[in-house]
Amino acid sequence: MGKPHTTATITDAEVQFSDPAKPTLEEMYVSERRYTSKKNPDSGVNYTIDSKGTSLPIIAIPAAGGSGTFDQDTSGQELAQGLDVELVLRVYKPENHNNRGLALSQVIVHETPRYYTAGGVALSELAARGIVFNTPPRAVQAPASPSTASAGGAMRVETKDGLPAPSPQSTHSHQPQPASVPDEESLEQRLARLEQENATLKNTGSAVGAPIAVGASPGTPDSGDQQAGITYQG
Repeated sequence: MGKPHTTATITDAEVQFSDPAKPTLEEMYVSERRYTSKKNPDSGVNYTIDSKGTSLPIIAIPAAGGSGTFDQDTSGQELAQGLDVELVLRVYKPENHNNRGLALSQVIVHETPRYYTAGGVALSELAARGIVFNTPPRAVQAPASPSTASAGGAMRVETKDGLPAPSPQSTHSHQPQPASVPDEESLEQRLARLEQENATLKNTGSAVGAPIAVGASPGTPDSGDQQAGITYQG
């Protein structure tokens, strides 16, 4: 329905006319809207009402001691299916409509109330097998699974002590920054700079190892037991 509401469906539905010889327009309206269920045709005529609004109907249950009176059920539980009940409907006029509306005002239970259980097992069946609850059980929601919160691409991870975990470091190596070049450089200045850089590379050898004599093998006295690398010849 897209809005808060209470729904109720009864089977073998009969309208209790205030005067069967002179039914009111509202009583006839409800009686004409009874229907036969295609899914359960053996349930007799059915009646369903969707009562809009956030207010729940008053539920009345037989008082203890068999006095014939009723007490309000304030347990907050949902009634089980198959109870002998009577629906009390209230006729009201909507603000912006001339037609009247119907609201479910009360549910009168004419037998010892039974309640819907989340597990689908009737408590009376359990009691017959020696399992008796002190209070009616209710379904318990599982706690939300731990998750990480993200915002703006950042992620925060906490340790078991509740302290922030170290932020993961980037595994990418830092690339060397390019040499600064003057905004304006003449051809002679550029050649001189390149010759100086080339000479520096010859003196420092390879990044892998120090330069060795040409033709010498690693591990020989001529090589000085240095690690082989890229060599430059003059």
